[in-house]
Amino acid sequence: MSIDVYTDGGCSGNPGPGGWAYIIVERGSRKTVSGGEDYTTNNRMELTAVLEALKCLSSREMRKPGKIRIFTDSQYVQKGITLWITSWLRNGWKTSSKKPVKNKDLWMGLHAIAETLDLEWHWLKGHAGDEINELCDARVQEEIANTRRRA
Repeated sequence: MSIDVYTDGGCSGNPGPGGWAYIIVERGSRKTVSGGEDYTTNNRMELTAVLEALKCLSSREMRKPGKIRIFTDSQYVQKGITLWITSWLRNGWKTSSKKPVKNKDLWMGLHAIAETLDLEWHWLKGHAGDEINELCDARVQEEIANTRRRA
């Protein structure tokens, strides 16, 4: 049986106050977790959402999860972890134009944890009516609003 994980992240301004969220769907139940940062970027929040979800799943003491299907509306995350990361690793965390990879700290964490799990990556179009993706986005917007109020 697979576990579905929906993730989203964003910020108001780029950079600006940001939020991230994930929803784990397993055996008909849902677990939603979210957070925010005062000053960040969209891409950092997208990566944080996935990384936090996978940390949650890998920390289970009772059993290791089986197949995990990740659904993200971020092509940056989906292509980064499935295509670009191979080159980044080979090139010492440099892009094809020899510049340092942005968000290297998060990519390194995501890569390390992804190597230990059975993951299947799916990109889905954001704001296109997928119920759980829309719920994730709503949580992200709540986190951004909460972060603004705290500032």
